[in-house]
Amino acid sequence: MRVLLDAHALLWFVTSRGSRLSKRARDVLADGSTDGLVGAGALYEIAVKSRIGRLELPGAADVYLPRLLRRFALGVLPIAEAHALRAGSLPMIHRDPWDRLLVAQAQIDGLPIITADPAIGQYDVETIW
Repeated sequence: MRVLLDAHALLWFVTSRGSRLSKRARDVLADGSTDGLVGAGALYEIAVKSRIGRLELPGAADVYLPRLLRRFALGVLPIAEAHALRAGSLPMIHRDPWDRLLVAQAQIDGLPIITADPAIGQYDVETIW
């Protein structure tokens, strides 16, 4: 199974706050057959929030995040033209452009999203929580 992690789910998964993930999300991520992906937009979101002081990381985002992805064997889903165009056309159910991009990637690539954000579930996309 391939899954796309929301930014908060990624951070909770890789830190001691992993217990903040739902049991279902933890089970999916612990399954050896799960292919965890992080959208490039989520990495951008984390890096920006770190830069402006809204999120504390243990190191510079451009060094810490790639190491983290390697350590947990997570892939990165690049932003394709189709993702950007779909995100721009989604209804404004969610005001956060990074989350609309995440939804667009999930829709186009047929991926469920691991997220605790109930607004994402209002789109036509499968969520895991």
